[in-house]
Parts: sequence; C-alpha cells; structure tokens
Amino acid sequence: MPQIHAAHVNLPHFQVLDPVIRLGIVGSNYGRLVQLPAFRADPRCDVVALAGGDATRTAARAREVGILKAYGDWRALVDDSEVDAVAIATIPSLQPEIALHALARGKPVFAEKPLANDLASARAMRDAAQASKLPTMVDFNFPPIAAWACAMDMLDAGAVGPLRHVAVHWHVENRAVQLRLRNWKTDGATGGGVLGNFVSHCLHYLEWFGGPISGLSARIGTLPDDPQAETTVSMSLTYATGVLISLSMSCASYLGIGHRLEFFGEDGTLVLFNPTADYMRGFELYHARRPATALTRVAVEDPLDPQYPDGRIAPVSRLAGRFLDAIEKGTPARPNFADGYRVQVLIDAARRSHETGTWIAVPAETQ
Repeated sequence: MPQIHAAHVNLPHFQVLDPVIRLGIVGSNYGRLVQLPAFRADPRCDVVALAGGDATRTAARAREVGILKAYGDWRALVDDSEVDAVAIATIPSLQPEIALHALARGKPVFAEKPLANDLASARAMRDAAQASKLPTMVDFNFPPIAAWACAMDMLDAGAVGPLRHVAVHWHVENRAVQLRLRNWKTDGATGGGVLGNFVSHCLHYLEWFGGPISGLSARIGTLPDDPQAETTVSMSLTYATGVLISLSMSCASYLGIGHRLEFFGEDGTLVLFNPTADYMRGFELYHARRPATALTRVAVEDPLDPQYPDGRIAPVSRLAGRFLDAIEKGTPARPNFADGYRVQVLIDAARRSHETGTWIAVPAETQ
C-alpha cells in the first residue's frame, strides 16, 4: 500500500502516514458530538482514539461511537504512535499544554477557540506551530456556514458599496446561565466567559469580513446575583480603514433576538440573521441596494447541512477538510494558530479596556 511521506506534504517534521490520516480526539463531549462526525465525513480520515477526563466513561462513549481506543489521559493519546494528528475539544485553560505536546511530537493540531486562557499561552502555541511548520487549525466555525460565505462573496462584489459601519447584535440565553452552572462558559479566568465563549467568534469573523481592527473599548457585565458570571459585553471597535463597529453580546438574554450581523454601506445594506436557538443553523441572508425600500431575502442552499442532526457539524466538517488538505497536500490551513493568537490579542485588549475604562489601540501586526 502506498504511503504519504513528509516530503510530499512539505512537513519536514511529520511522520510517515498511511493514506488514511489517523486522528485522535481529546475531549469526549463536543469532540464526540461534533468533531467526530465532522472528521468522519471525510474518507481520508479515520478517528482511532478518544481521550477524556474519566477513563471508564470515555471507554463507554468510545464504544458507543465505534472508536477502538479510549484513554483517560490525553498524554497517552498524543503519544500513541498510531495517532497521526490530534483534535482538541477541552476548556481553553487546558488546551495549550495538549497542543504544545502534540506539536513537539510532530503531530498537526485542530484546536478549539479561544486558543488559551491568557495571551502568553496563546503566543506559545502560535510560536510552536510556526517553528514546527505543521498544519494547525482553529475551530472558528461561522465563516464556513453557507450563508456567511455567500455574504462574503457579495461584499467582495460591492453589494453595499463602501462600508459606513457594521453592527453585531447577539442576544441569547445559554444553558449555563439558565441552570446557573459553574463552568468555563461563564468564567473568564479559565478563558471562557462571554469573551472567550462567544465574542472570540465575533472578533474573528469581523476581521475575516473587514480586515484588521485597530482599536476598541469594552465593558463586561455579570449576572445581578453572581458577579463572577461574565455574561454580557458591549464594545465599540474601529477597523484600520476607519469604519466603526458596534457589538452587543449577551448569553443572559431570555427570549433574545438571536444573532444579527449588519453591514451598512454607501449603496446598500446586507444582513445575516439567525433568530433561532441553534447557534449555527438558521441563518438567513438579506440584501437591499438603493433605491430599494426594503430588504430582500437572498436564497442560499447548503446541501451538506441537512445531512446532520447538529447544526455545528457541517461548518466544522468544512474546516476539518481544510485541515486534512494541509496534512495531505501541504496547502495552507486557515484559520490557524496565528489567527487564533490574533483573536486572543483582541480579547486581551477588551479585558484591559474594561479594567482601565480606556480605549485600547491594537496594532495590525501583533508579536
């Protein structure tokens, strides 16, 4: 049987692979429910191992989904010679050590957002990825949604003309808030809270759509009866072009409007809007160009999405495909750890703005 050698994929430190890329997943919740079917959708990938914090529970979950190897220690999975690449689905504070360990062993890494719980750890991940020349990917999974890709194409084609301003409204109530759960999704110290869990997505897709953000101010809010639960943020941001951005996000909004992203231009308006409780599935695209008096829906079909019970799987499968392309063909993998680090820089700037009550300038190139 032919083999893929490191030289063929321009990965000088990467071990010899069989034609099927053998993947290990660290994290038996999101990793099993979303990453697993996303990677299994690609015939080039075989998910061969699953790791979780509890060995007995992880073994049971692995059996349920047909994964042969189960580990109660992520190190054992990463060190397994039959694992060629690693996908991580843990809380941000645990992710850096796992990623650095995998890169040091010559294994490409697919990671979750945000990269880490602090800027120094994210920088270490970026630097290790660049030094290793191995493919890395960060699971920023809004841009691969079909309606979002169409919106980008329309903006590139001049659908609204020169931008005047951009607005993000994302108001939902998540399960952690509903049940008053103590976990990373409301805890900023572990890399989560409203900034890590939600706004990290916004910061990435805002730069994906419009280029570098040059500065921002932010205020972070908590629950009235729980000052440790970070649930709400209000931000003002500026693109390097001078275009203003307003962002309001809350995961403590009972019957909130959902997720709405608006591009207002000199010649028209473009809107992405998802009023449903499903974070990924449900986006509709609307457009109007002068002299229209109302927005018109733009029909966008995604043949991939209806195949899956979970709306997150289709966009993640597209990212997984890019990651596998990078391993197999040596093509660039984006968004990578450098992109994840850039988002961490913006998260850090938002926290400093909240703490100091000042506007924070953000250089386009961050070291």
